[in-house]
Amino acid sequence: MIDMEAVTVSFDGREVLKHLNVHLLEKRIGVIGNNGSGKSTFVRLLNGLQLPSSGRVKVGGYDTKYEGKRVRKQVGFVFQNPDNQIVYPIVEEDLAFGLQNYDHEKIRKTLKKFGLEHLKERLIHQLSGGEKQMIALLGVLIMEPQHIVFDEPTTLLDLRNRRMLMETILELEQQVILVTHQFDVLEKFDRVLCFHEGRIVIDDTPQKAIAEYQRMCE
Repeated sequence: MIDMEAVTVSFDGREVLKHLNVHLLEKRIGVIGNNGSGKSTFVRLLNGLQLPSSGRVKVGGYDTKYEGKRVRKQVGFVFQNPDNQIVYPIVEEDLAFGLQNYDHEKIRKTLKKFGLEHLKERLIHQLSGGEKQMIALLGVLIMEPQHIVFDEPTTLLDLRNRRMLMETILELEQQVILVTHQFDVLEKFDRVLCFHEGRIVIDDTPQKAIAEYQRMCE
């Protein structure tokens, strides 16, 4: 479980998030809102990429302020642009990056599970956008986190690759928290949070939350 208690985040004296109290229990949680509403800052709090100015963020009982290393083992993060996440030039090397030992068998099994074993020795720059995003995801999955945060992962993908990625996300065993502007990908989610001016203003099922957000934007 991920808990936020009275969390505020300020940059240069401006409150970006304001006194958030939220408990994230559901398996699939979407995060929506206008640009600048605070949603990206919110998800960066979940694995300690951003620390609260006040209040507490706890993941499995661990406080992100004081036990960041333990939190980051539990919470994986997939960015919008996989080029910001992929480190090594060859797929197998990149997947090995976070492992303590170069575990060839674990890498092979991870690739095989998602039908990507044929990419093992490919150069990253030769991959399609969808393949890169999948390798970025596998780089997180191979570390076996309990929660995975996605910050607009489908924005740079075409329709086919977007569908492929979302099918994969829906089948993951981990809790997923996904920031998106593409509401159709949230259809099978359990809960959607909508941010506005640093606050959660809607917290409901996907259908109700999206409809209310769209009315709010009219």
